[in-house]
Amino acid sequence: MLDLEYLPYDVLQDILHGLPVKSLIRFRCVSKSWNSLITSPAFINSNLTRSHSDSNKLIVRYLDVKYQVERYKLIYEDNDNNDSSSSEQIQDLEFPLRCSRWDYFQLVGSANGLFCLHEGNRFILWNPCIRKFITLPNPSIIDVFHCYLAIGFDLRTDDYKVVRIAYQSVNVRCEGAKPPLVEVYSVSEGSWRVTSGGDSYPHRITIRNWHCQAASLNGAVYFTAEDWGDAQSSIVLSFDLGDEVFRLISLPNGKFGLDADIRTSVFNGLLSLICYGRQFLSSVKSCSVWVMKEYGVVDSWTKQFTIDFNMLHCVDWKVLGFLNNDHVLVEKIQAYGTMLLLYDPESQQQVKNLGFSISARYSYAANYVRNLTLLDKPNDVVSKRKCR
Repeated sequence: MLDLEYLPYDVLQDILHGLPVKSLIRFRCVSKSWNSLITSPAFINSNLTRSHSDSNKLIVRYLDVKYQVERYKLIYEDNDNNDSSSSEQIQDLEFPLRCSRWDYFQLVGSANGLFCLHEGNRFILWNPCIRKFITLPNPSIIDVFHCYLAIGFDLRTDDYKVVRIAYQSVNVRCEGAKPPLVEVYSVSEGSWRVTSGGDSYPHRITIRNWHCQAASLNGAVYFTAEDWGDAQSSIVLSFDLGDEVFRLISLPNGKFGLDADIRTSVFNGLLSLICYGRQFLSSVKSCSVWVMKEYGVVDSWTKQFTIDFNMLHCVDWKVLGFLNNDHVLVEKIQAYGTMLLLYDPESQQQVKNLGFSISARYSYAANYVRNLTLLDKPNDVVSKRKCR
């Protein structure tokens, strides 16, 4: 029998990269050297790079109205199976945390499949791929007027970071308003740190939609914001996780005013905008998806497609995410319940019905990524208890 202990390092690493996550977790017990290899930052980052090509899957977070708990599902498209009701397309994921009856964890967002949630100053990182979570130490900045949050991946240091942008003024639109305080948590360092990032925060810019998650891409996080200066328009505010500097990204000229309903997202690895169209105070009627084809070049903003939701006959709806084959995951809200469906923007047709629920309200979807982050950390034991 072949003794794997004596295989060249590169060969052993290639073999391990090809194994399922459950096997990798189990093989940590083979020897100290195997455990050291599998939990090393180099192996975890290398495994992540390889896994990005494999993912036509989305993790969907939803609120179970009946039982007042949040739940998660793994949704994927089986191209070899035309049965739209196939149970293979939806898999329940165990979420190990519970809050009080009426309170759900607020979702900060996700980066490469690593989720960040919080309740007040209690922050949690959860990796559903390896079923592990950790509770972060309390941040140091408190007693602020508004706090905007994000999670992203720093490409320079291969480190996941949670960002808190804490406004010190009631009205940051005014000239002379104090710049926000910026605090960053580093997974590799295991601590929060107040940065000088607030010094670069642009004047008269306000982040909008505190409940909407910031997009994460190219080592930065992206918020939709409002420019209350001369431009009087919507804009994208980015925060670079490497140099910890704020920057502005203009939107297509003249397309979006201050009242535009816009969310930042990622489409096929590119910075994108989900732009909702409403008629007065009525429900959403259409959605256009814009993509920045060349990062940082304003003229490269391109309208990728528009969805006319009058055709889908729903009371209200929401775009949750994009699969790698360009299909769009949509939440269709009707008077008697909620439905998930896949929509093909090319044919402008509903492709598959992924299920109906009378008690679910879907709130977020992120691409599923095979990620071993947190594998080297002990799992917290605060699960199942109720928060106060």
